Amino acid sequence: QVQLAESGGGLVQPGGSLRLSCAASGDIRSNDIMGWYRQVPGKQREFVASITSGGTADHAGSIEDRINVSRDNRKNTVDLQMDSLKPEDTAVYHCYSKNLFAAKYFWGQGIQVTVSS
Repeated sequence: QVQLAESGGGLVQPGGSLRLSCAASGDIRSNDIMGWYRQVPGKQREFVASITSGGTADHAGSIEDRINVSRDNRKNTVDLQMDSLKPEDTAVYHCYSKNLFAAKYFWGQGIQVTVSS
């Protein structure tokens, strides 16, 4: 089992920045892909970004100009830098880890990001 713990969320004004971090622990031998989804109450979970163990990143097209995902394989962490935040970015952000061989996802509990004046 892989445990994921997010940090770095909170309240930020429109136009501001936040950096989310996710630390993996437990059975971390095969964190092939790590990344982020976000979810607003009543809405479907939305893909935000992902990054492979080799550093290949993918960002959701709607927000790719304002976010950047990175990872540190030694520390087993994945970060999400978010800039020029908008109220529409308000959501619970969930970190995930995926093992490609097992096709299994592991999820963090989620962390609140609120963009408001």
